[in-house]
Amino acid sequence: MARIFITGSSDGIGQQIARTLITQGHHVTLHARNPSRAQDALSKTPGASGILIGDLSTIASMKQLAADANNTGVFDAVIHNAGIGYGEGKIVTEDGIASVFAVNALAPYVLTALMRRPKRVVYLSSGLHTGGDESLRDVGWRSGRRWSGMQAYSDSKLFDVLLAFAVARHWPDVASNAVSPGWVSTKMGGAHAPGSMKKAAELPAWLATHDREETGSGEYLVAQGGKGLHSKANDIGTQEEFLRICGEISGVEFPS
Repeated sequence: MARIFITGSSDGIGQQIARTLITQGHHVTLHARNPSRAQDALSKTPGASGILIGDLSTIASMKQLAADANNTGVFDAVIHNAGIGYGEGKIVTEDGIASVFAVNALAPYVLTALMRRPKRVVYLSSGLHTGGDESLRDVGWRSGRRWSGMQAYSDSKLFDVLLAFAVARHWPDVASNAVSPGWVSTKMGGAHAPGSMKKAAELPAWLATHDREETGSGEYLVAQGGKGLHSKANDIGTQEEFLRICGEISGVEFPS
């Protein structure tokens, strides 16, 4: 049975993935951003092996969460699920960047770079990544350009795909894939989303528990809904520039 860490697993898709994996007999460590949510998550996810706490909106907390995770041992798989939706207004973190970028894209980068290397990594993206800005101009929305929650969200989900593909390229021994779970009914997706929560969880759970020979690596997979891939997702120059920018903002160099 695999040992798996899931960020943003106190509710929504992350919690459903955790329940799916626990039912299959795997050892799942949850994540919540504060103690109150952690207590609630544990009560709603019986069988979880434990929980780590960390607010992924700040670089210091990202680094601390990576250290806390490393102190528990090496995970077989890490699922980067934590995210902020497009309906949020612009919130600037203590690091001077938009929280949507910090949580959705920079946190997966920092955790990937600092955590002990797992066998498998899964990055939750979205079909909306196809509307992301491949220019990588002002990824943290620091220049004062007019805010668009939808654009910020789409950008961040493109960045998750770029990161997944870059990791697959740099770490050939790791199965690294991006997943679009589909539009499902969560706090982020809204009550009228048509997708199946069960289907949204099954694909990330499968990727986290099967060998690279079965899952492949450097893939963008869709649990439900249309499958489209951004034209720059496979561009090595764009991937490398994203890694460089994240390293510059976070002070954490990507370990090739």
